[in-house]
Amino acid sequence: MSDRPLSDLVRQGWEVAGYTVTDSGGEAWKHNFLLRRQGQHKVLTVRKKMMGDGVVASEMEV
Repeated sequence: MSDRPLSDLVRQGWEVAGYTVTDSGGEAWKHNFLLRRQGQHKVLTVRKKMMGDGVVASEMEV
């Protein structure tokens, strides 16, 4: 996945249906996006890498 995972998914036709942010301790913020497309839903979680540049993203089907 690229450093712009949300932009990539929106280009694929996913729509942002909801958003939350979580402080997972210290300066590690996790941004959670609920996405939907044609009756499907998924959660995209994005956080900054602990070391180096870029982000870590994970997807979960719901």
